Amino acid sequence: LFLEFCWFLRSSHCIEIDEGMAMILRGSLLVLSALAVTNAFVPHVSHNGRASQLNVATVPPPSAPTTSDKYVAEISPENPLKVLISGAGVGGLALAKVLSKNPNMQVTVLERTDEFKRFGGPIQLASNALQVLKEMDEVVFDQIMEKFTFTGDKENGIKDGIRTEWYAKFDLKGPAEARKMPYTGVIERPDLQEIYLNNLPKGVVQNGDGVASYTKDPKTGAVTVELDSGKKVYGDVLIGADGIWSAVRANMRDEPARGDGSGATYSGYTVFAGELNYDSPDNGQVGYKVYIGPQQYFVITDIGKGRYQWYAFLARPPGSVNDPKPDGSSKYLQGLFAGWSDEIHAILKVTQEHEIEQRDLYDRPPSVRKSWTDGHVALLGDGIHAMMPNLGQGGCQAIEDAFVISQELGDAKTRDEITRKLERYQQRRLIRSAAVQGLSRFASDIIIRGFDTPTKMVWDEGKFFPRVENFNYAGIVTRMLQPILPIFFAVQFNFLYDGWKNESTVDLKNAVAIAAIGSLLLLLSAGVVGEAGIAASLGVEAFFGAEGLLDFEAISTAIREMTSF
Repeated sequence: LFLEFCWFLRSSHCIEIDEGMAMILRGSLLVLSALAVTNAFVPHVSHNGRASQLNVATVPPPSAPTTSDKYVAEISPENPLKVLISGAGVGGLALAKVLSKNPNMQVTVLERTDEFKRFGGPIQLASNALQVLKEMDEVVFDQIMEKFTFTGDKENGIKDGIRTEWYAKFDLKGPAEARKMPYTGVIERPDLQEIYLNNLPKGVVQNGDGVASYTKDPKTGAVTVELDSGKKVYGDVLIGADGIWSAVRANMRDEPARGDGSGATYSGYTVFAGELNYDSPDNGQVGYKVYIGPQQYFVITDIGKGRYQWYAFLARPPGSVNDPKPDGSSKYLQGLFAGWSDEIHAILKVTQEHEIEQRDLYDRPPSVRKSWTDGHVALLGDGIHAMMPNLGQGGCQAIEDAFVISQELGDAKTRDEITRKLERYQQRRLIRSAAVQGLSRFASDIIIRGFDTPTKMVWDEGKFFPRVENFNYAGIVTRMLQPILPIFFAVQFNFLYDGWKNESTVDLKNAVAIAAIGSLLLLLSAGVVGEAGIAASLGVEAFFGAEGLLDFEAISTAIREMTSF
């Protein structure tokens, strides 16, 4: 998206770019998407809960204003900013924790579920998210580290799914160490949630009544929230951290929360996920490995304490969750992956049916045509930029959202600044989140549609000439990409790790690096999946109108917003 901005600025004579740089910028529109092939696909799918209630104290939510209440613009400990957060997911809890430390803030988290249970699998926290968590609250960060399993300090990469050979490895350790950042790794979602709940002040989290809708005071911007029960809660600010099917977003956009018109789109892929105790022969040596092959791929990852998680990503129409599998999911997948690596079949065969879950994958491209904010209301996380799980950045980007919101609201001196502060949050987060979301979507497209078993020359004993295995265009392209991918791995991690502060809207250094080394990858990838497929996966939907044409009004608006600060 940034590169499209640059091209538009050049054509409008707003900036000077010579022809050489212009060629790089134009080509990089597609090159950026190709970076997604460099990613190992990591834990994100939640399932297999273990019932055990997490205790959360509850007190009445913020009361209605009385006739004696007067509007006070100044924010102070005597007149704190009342911040309502819809949803107690990772992003919502992280925001609540950092804001609750501010004496000028009064925070309430409104969560729909009646109680918190130990439910859900592991979540990846990459180095960028860990650095943000450390910056936000070192006490919470230290407690996370106590229950954390590092994968970034181990071998990680892509394997030939048929031959079980390493195809390409990537270095997560070096980029983190160079920046003095924590290694990437995983933590159980219930453990992460419990850490936050135990560190939040009593009464901050309210269970059993979610946000249904909201209205705003036209004079003060104050927000009145109506809950599912019909009760009303009053605050100065509302943050919608209520997930991909966000009620806050639906109310803001006057759109349905689900289905047609909701803005969420089916990715074209379904995922099977399994979590189990498993005695892997490479335990302690390998973090995660992605097995590539024709039309599908498989992931195995170490989640600590002798437990493993695996994923099978398949291109299927929506609703395939309901397709009959008379012999169970494990047998079904063993059939689909017949002829693939023994390592895949070894873990599938010992996975019990209750340890497997399937779900369809949806995402939501960030948009510049529709605001992330509505006065004193803003969206966070999946509600505005839901992502495919392939980069392991969904939760990480929600944490970055929380970090930026906390900075913007924390700097506010008066309530009159809130609208501008939340707009500034959108400006800081739009391009980075769109780039990550687009790369996440493209990762699935290129791995399933573009990668194949690499072409290989095999010398058989007693033969004078080699035979060539899988000699087709996709196999040749997959083999040709092999020496290029480590370079792209490095650029990708530079992009993710360098931008965690969200201080600028664009990362010119890494964009130029991508363009300089990505021309060959661009040409080859375009030949496999088609240029249209690449463009569609970049998050470029954010700039397209309903008719499929570039919305130049939206682009111009975004440019004006970016250049205004």
